[in-house]
Amino acid sequence: MTPSPRSVILDTDIGSDVDDALALAVLLGSPEVDLIGCTTVYGDTLLRARLAKRLTGLAGQARLAGRTPAVLAGAAETLTGRPVWWAGHEGRLFPDLGSEQVDEGDAVAYLVERVTAAPGQVDVVAVGPLTDIAHAVTASPAFARDVRHLWIMGGRFDGPEPEHNFTSDPEAAAIVFGSGAPITVTGLEITTTVRMDAADVAAIAAAGPLGQALKAEIEQWWRYWNEQWNCPHDPVTVLTMLMPDLFGFSPEGEVTIGPDGSSTFTPGAGRTRITTTAPPDRVTQEIVHRIVAAAT
Repeated sequence: MTPSPRSVILDTDIGSDVDDALALAVLLGSPEVDLIGCTTVYGDTLLRARLAKRLTGLAGQARLAGRTPAVLAGAAETLTGRPVWWAGHEGRLFPDLGSEQVDEGDAVAYLVERVTAAPGQVDVVAVGPLTDIAHAVTASPAFARDVRHLWIMGGRFDGPEPEHNFTSDPEAAAIVFGSGAPITVTGLEITTTVRMDAADVAAIAAAGPLGQALKAEIEQWWRYWNEQWNCPHDPVTVLTMLMPDLFGFSPEGEVTIGPDGSSTFTPGAGRTRITTTAPPDRVTQEIVHRIVAAAT
């Protein structure tokens, strides 16, 4: 008997680093996932939502299987009004993006409603600053209790260097990690061991309209950094949920967040674990395979 697909909501700051778009495509290309929703966070969240909607519409598998997720714009401002980092190229490759219709409603209310309506059945993958998730935690005590699992990309656990998602809104990160929700967090010390290069991009581009759009987004990001490769931070995080046997994880413990967004893991009391190992080549292959499946 085939198990029911896993219900997932993606919370993302899609549009800046290309890895958010790649994570969305990995989810769309994974038959064991029912991507029920996508919420956006940080800065121009309406633009981010429109981009997510456009890319979802290009995914062949999403159309064929009737798996079009709800897409809602979330919190634009950080909890304490910290300035938003904006690369400047967000949405630039789609001049008509303003015509894309996203779902009406409040993203935080959507997160709370979907999670609490099905206790223990909805996973949330959070790959941007944690503002939306912190609002959901504070809006309803049931959110942290009822979420099946939070899968977070953020932090660095092998040194003091802060990571973008946590340093963008450390107050939000502290609320989420203090909520008692079950969490797996994947930090830069893991995600930076995985790379995508020109051969990977060529395979993605050959898969259809979504693949071609992702190729353009990837190359835009490469030009921004004057590189010919990128680290797929967010897709790695998605795979910790979909293929946990590929990875090593710590025992459960707690993560504390410093005022600058630095992160420290202490094993023991707590419900958070960190990703500790990943096979880079195998992870890259799986990411490309699932993106091609979404685009075909």
